[in-house]
Amino acid sequence: MMWARHKAVIIVVAVVVLAGLVAGALVAFRGGGQAGKAAAPAQLRSPFTGELVASLNRVLAVKIDNIVYARPQTGLDHADIVYVLPVEGGLSRFLAIFSSRYPPVVGPVRSAREDDLELLRQFGRPAFAYSGATATLLPYIQRTARIVDLYSGTTRGYYRDTSRVAPYNLYAHTAQLLAQATGASRARDIGFRFGPPLAGGKVTGSASVSYPAASFRFTWSAAKDRWLVSMDGRPAVTHSGARLSAATVVIQHTTVRTSRFLEYGKPPPYAESTGSGTALVLRDGKAWTTHWSRPDADGGTTFTTASGQPMTFAPGQVWIVLAYR
Repeated sequence: MMWARHKAVIIVVAVVVLAGLVAGALVAFRGGGQAGKAAAPAQLRSPFTGELVASLNRVLAVKIDNIVYARPQTGLDHADIVYVLPVEGGLSRFLAIFSSRYPPVVGPVRSAREDDLELLRQFGRPAFAYSGATATLLPYIQRTARIVDLYSGTTRGYYRDTSRVAPYNLYAHTAQLLAQATGASRARDIGFRFGPPLAGGKVTGSASVSYPAASFRFTWSAAKDRWLVSMDGRPAVTHSGARLSAATVVIQHTTVRTSRFLEYGKPPPYAESTGSGTALVLRDGKAWTTHWSRPDADGGTTFTTASGQPMTFAPGQVWIVLAYR
C-alpha cells in the first residue's frame, strides 16, 4: 500500500512538472517575436553628423592651418564638424572635430588660440592636437584647458613633410595620437538636431562670408546634394584632389573681440562661441535665418527658427563659420 501511494504521488508531480514545461514553451514560442524585437539594438547615430555609426568614438580635435601655403589640407574631408575661425592678419584657421571617422593623416597642424578652448569645452574632455602656442598661452592651456593635451612638443605621431615649406608642413598620424588619448571623451550631444528640412527655407544657390583677408563661398550642388566649398575665390580641395563640401553650413554671427594673449606682439581675434545671435543655416539648396544660443561653455549650441522650432541639419559633415556680426 505504501509503495502504491508513493508511486501515485510521483506520477502526479511528474504530470505537473511536464505541464509547466509545456506552458513555458508555448509562452516563449508565442512571445518570441516580440521579445526579439525588444532586444534588438536601436540604430545609433552620431550627434555630430546625424549619420549611422557603429559606436560613439573618442573626440579628436585638430587645429589646421588655412593660409595659402597650407593648402590643400589633408584629412579635412573626414571631419564630422569643421569650425572656421578668424586669426591674426585677417586670415582663418580650422578647428576640425573627428569622431565618426579618423583619417590616417591630418594636417598641416598649427598652433592653438584662446578661443579654441571655449569651443572645446562643449565636447567634455576631447583630445586636442596642435603645434604649440605663444609663450604665455601654452602654459595656460596646459594648466587650465579641459582636454587630453596632444601638443606636438610632448606627443608622438607628428612629422614634417619635407616637400612643403615650414611651418606649414607639420602632419600627424591619427592612430598614434589616439593611442595617447585613451581618456578622451566620446561623442555626445552638443545641441545639433538632424531631420527633414523645415518649411520656410529660401531657395539659395550660394552664400558667402568673409574675414578681412579671407573669404568663403558655399555653392549648392544638386547633383552632389552638398554645398561645395570655395576659399579666396578658388575651389577648395583635399590633398587627394576631392572637392571639400558640406551637408550643412552654418554662418554664425558673433562678437569677435581680441584675445588676452598676444601673437607677434598684437592681440589676435577671439570669436565668442557662447552667448546668442543670428545664424544663417544652409541645407538642401535653401537658407534659414535662425537664432543661436549657447549660454554656458560646458553646453552645446541650439539653433531655432523665428517660430521657435529647433532647426534641423542635413545628415553629414557640418561646417560652422564664426563670422563677425
